Amino acid sequence: MRRLLICLVLLLTACGTARPESLMDKGELVVAIRSDVPLISFKGPDGGYDGFNVDVAEYLMSRLGKRIRWLEIKAGDQLSVLTDGRADLVFAHMSVTPERKKVIDFAGPYHVDFQDIAVRVADKGAIRNVRDLEGRKICWVRGTNIAQRIVEERRVEATPVEAPDYNACLDMIKDGRIDAISTNSQILAGLLTRPGVDLHLVGATFNEQRTAIGVRKGDVDGCEELNRAITRMYQDGTARILLDKWFGASGIDLSVVSVPQFEGCS
Repeated sequence: MRRLLICLVLLLTACGTARPESLMDKGELVVAIRSDVPLISFKGPDGGYDGFNVDVAEYLMSRLGKRIRWLEIKAGDQLSVLTDGRADLVFAHMSVTPERKKVIDFAGPYHVDFQDIAVRVADKGAIRNVRDLEGRKICWVRGTNIAQRIVEERRVEATPVEAPDYNACLDMIKDGRIDAISTNSQILAGLLTRPGVDLHLVGATFNEQRTAIGVRKGDVDGCEELNRAITRMYQDGTARILLDKWFGASGIDLSVVSVPQFEGCS
């Protein structure tokens, strides 16, 4: 009987602690970012990382009392670095989609943006909104869903042309292989700061983009703590400061900066 009681105690103890490992259990977190998106996340002259996402990540990790170890990733790696355990968090200006939520969870969003369109200056009179992309070639960066949202959600029969990253999109629109680049307005604003880039931002705000933090599936504790930190970032004015810092001169509408409605942690 005594042996049976010991076994039951051990079993109950194991059940009580059997939860997925949380980012809150660690002192240092591996944070995955891109390094090729101007204004968002890029390498500065000193070789360090800079940009809106970098500042947001550093603020949130300081609120959580965590150290950061950066992991540089490419377009299309956002999900795999979480599912294979290489990263604890992904700050890759990633929007929430039902497909992505099947394999990872999201904290936030930490910013709500919209899609816009960039075209050659010569085409600015011909392409003024998403409907004008009918029959035209648009850039599709691997790992993103922007082109699909135009074709499937907006029912616009554009032709997506695959590219490994936004640098390739810039090359393709310059030499005529595509007619337009569409993505989050913040990403487009950054691309237009590249030397030698002469594109027109249409100003066609459509398809809300809920920019969130990728977390491992099932990490409810970590997700909830991140949401509390994001709320604090808006309440103490840091969100407004960072948005003005990086996008104040971009022409993006920053008239309303408020706490986004969170996805919820499950």
